[in-house]
This record gives sequence, structure tokens and C-alpha cells, in this order.
Amino acid sequence: MKAIVLNQFGSVENLLYKEIEKPIIKETEVLVKVKAISINPVDIKVRNREAPLAEELVNVNPLILGWDISGEIVEIGNKVSQFNLGDEVFGMVNFVGHGKAYAEYVAVSPNHITLKPQNINHTAAAASTLAALTAWQAFNSYGKLRPKDKVLIHAASGGVGHFAIQIAKHMGAYVIATSSAANRDFVMGLGADEFIDYKTVQFENTLQDLDFVLEAIGGSNFQKSVKVLKPFGTIVTLPFGHSLKDELKAQEKNLHACYFMSVYSSGQDMEHIASLLEMGVLKPYVSHVFEFNEMAKAHLQIETGHTVGKVVVKL
Repeated sequence: MKAIVLNQFGSVENLLYKEIEKPIIKETEVLVKVKAISINPVDIKVRNREAPLAEELVNVNPLILGWDISGEIVEIGNKVSQFNLGDEVFGMVNFVGHGKAYAEYVAVSPNHITLKPQNINHTAAAASTLAALTAWQAFNSYGKLRPKDKVLIHAASGGVGHFAIQIAKHMGAYVIATSSAANRDFVMGLGADEFIDYKTVQFENTLQDLDFVLEAIGGSNFQKSVKVLKPFGTIVTLPFGHSLKDELKAQEKNLHACYFMSVYSSGQDMEHIASLLEMGVLKPYVSHVFEFNEMAKAHLQIETGHTVGKVVVKL
């Protein structure tokens, strides 16, 4: 099969196209013929050896990046009963671990995937995996978002952010979103109740007594976000790098704080995502689609730090 192998950590030039053996599945796995792959910032961070996960993969050979897939089941282990040959499925697979998604075929635990809704294509399905799961788990696992909560979502036009707005609105929350002015119409079109241009408005001086913050920026943005929360509010943060001073500030307000959430593979959570996609409640926005031989371009697009919605590579 065709695969993209990372021969060493570093630049996109280290992503090499190779013919390798198709995976031999275990009796508890299924083999998925991949139709589309979603690309995330973690892909770039692992490639650059900037994520903790990279250290777990340092001795893996061949190292194949990627975790988000949509495709068709072509082989089933004899201990798998919940899927059939030909089923179209999607999910974030083998995370946190060696995903091996940059390939024509991927061996997958059936507990990491679910059936793809018939009303969306593989591109949209692949887009609705890691980023959508991150938003879902932030509001339902790491924190508990409640109806009528006031929630602040940072980086609202990005992969996680644009799903988070839609999920929060579906859960009955009042959504305040930050992004750049150029993305205002996009963000408001997703259902946000208020928009803040982070380049011209200091949100920490205009907001107060919020119930929940999904913090996606890091650095000083964490303490600013703590400032706008009410006592016993919730902050869930995506980036690494919080100081003890940051944590003490959160503790002073008795916040329920997750200082770094790590999304995890879950077929059960993917079922929730699939249901929302099927109902039309959740609509992924894919701003860039690349061919499999354009993986370097996909990585470079994510590296701009200004991607609206999602980037997908199709096979």
C-alpha cells in the first residue's frame, strides 16, 4: 500500500511517500480503506518533535503520522461483531498513540470508530473527528457545560472552535466567541451570540461572571480567562505550558480547572458526533482539501496558524 512515512523529525521534506506492507489486523481489529484524512496541529507538533507524544514515537520505524480517518471496512477480525464488511466508518484512531493514518489502509480498534452518516461525504466525516471530539469532550468529560451557561470560546473560527460553538449552542449555552474581525460573519453564522475581535478588544476588560471558558491560546490568555469567570466556574484549556502562578489564580476562585485536556479515541463519543451530523446540528467547515501527494501543502497550511475550519487530505 501507499503510505507517508516520517523518516525523521523536522520539516515537511521528511514526509516521504513509500510502498509498505498492508497492515495485518488482529482478531480484535478492523481494516479500513482510507478515503479521507483530517490534518491537525498535533500532526505538525509531532512532526517537529514539539509534542510529548513525539517522545513516545521516537523509536518507531516506520513512523506514520495521522489519526483522523473516514473510509470503508474491508477486513474484520473474528472477534469483532459490531461492524460489517463494506461499512463506511469514521473516527480518531489510536490516539494517544501511533495512529498510522497517512496510508491507504489502517488497522483500527472498532472502539475508536462509528458508522459514517449517509448524509455527509468522507471529506466532511474526516473533518469531524479529532477537532469535534475535542469540543465534545471538553464540554461533556473534562468539564460539564449546562444549559443557559455563558461560555467563552477562544480561537472560535479554528478546527476545535467552530465545532465548539455549534455543540455549545446545541447544549443550550450562551456563546461568546473570539476571533479576528475577518472571521466575524463566519463565527456568527455558526450560532455565536456575541463576537469579540481579539485584536482590538481586551475581552478580560469587557466580560465578567462567565460559567465556562474553552481556552485554546495559552500563555497570558489563561490568566485573562480566569479573570472573567465567576467563582466555581470552569476552564478547560487545550495548550500546554501553564505556570504554578496560573494554577494558583484559578484556585483562588475555586474554579473547576482542567489545565490541559487530552482528547482520546472513543467510538461512543463518535456516535454522539455522528448523530449531530446526521441531524444537521453539526456542520463541519472544510476550508482546504488536498490530494494525498500534497501532504506537505496541508501541513504548511496548518502551520500558518490562521486556518479557518478544517484541512482534509483525500485519497
